[in-house]
Amino acid sequence: MKNKIFISINIPSKVKKRLFLAIEKWQELPVKWEKEADLHITLVYLGFTDEEVVLEICEKVKKACEDVDIFDIRFDQIELFPSAEEPKVIALTGEPSEELKNLVNAIEKELGISTSPKKSFRPHITLGRVKKHKWETLEDKPLILEKFPLTVDANSVDVMTSQFSSKENRYSILDSCPLQ
Repeated sequence: MKNKIFISINIPSKVKKRLFLAIEKWQELPVKWEKEADLHITLVYLGFTDEEVVLEICEKVKKACEDVDIFDIRFDQIELFPSAEEPKVIALTGEPSEELKNLVNAIEKELGISTSPKKSFRPHITLGRVKKHKWETLEDKPLILEKFPLTVDANSVDVMTSQFSSKENRYSILDSCPLQ
């Protein structure tokens, strides 16, 4: 059996609540909003992965994290992402982070999936996915660009799985890898 696997940093419940309250004013837009409990920072997406290699993935992610110090991730705004002209999601975004870049490079190297190191890594938390066809029919497309300063502690990295049903996404933590 295959599971969708990704590596992420989960965020505290009180931060999820703040974000959920911040997006209430846009609920009528053609956007599939993430559930409050599912908000996270994706570092590496592995896609469909055979169950037999999940334990090995967890071990490699732990190894990549064992010498990484806890650090802060700074976010500054909620915006249409990757651009206002062709949005795919509404996200909380931050400036590129050297610590995140180094962490992602270490994980990808340990997993053997990187052909060349990333030059930068800009954090984002997906708040909702734009429904493209309905968005395109909007007469007045909203410009979503709102200051939202926020700092999140990166103190662990989680290996996650997502299981989709017709009603909801369900994310589960398979393993948590503490930073130092």
